[in-house]
Amino acid sequence: MGRVEVIYRPISELKLDPKNPRLHSPRQIRQIARSIDAFGFNVPVLVDEDSNVIAGHGRIMACRQLGRNEVPTICLSHLSEAQLKAFMIADNRLNENSEWDEQPDCDL
Repeated sequence: MGRVEVIYRPISELKLDPKNPRLHSPRQIRQIARSIDAFGFNVPVLVDEDSNVIAGHGRIMACRQLGRNEVPTICLSHLSEAQLKAFMIADNRLNENSEWDEQPDCDL
């Protein structure tokens, strides 16, 4: 594995996976869009070598709503096709295994 390189790519070149295991409601897309407006685009979209989106479907849909033409991406060229599919699921499912700290040390 080499260094991570962030490349801005036109949204029109990115291919959303119709079999994406996560579904994004219109309400959630609006929430993501508001978050991007408020905080910026802080988590790049993950793509394979053919510009297929591995992670970031919701962020792309939100950027379309915002009228943006490009997004930052990271290409996962070091993963096989089977690993990409497994990562797509793991990336979404692993977040579900965490718990909220009801008394965080920071002022959120």
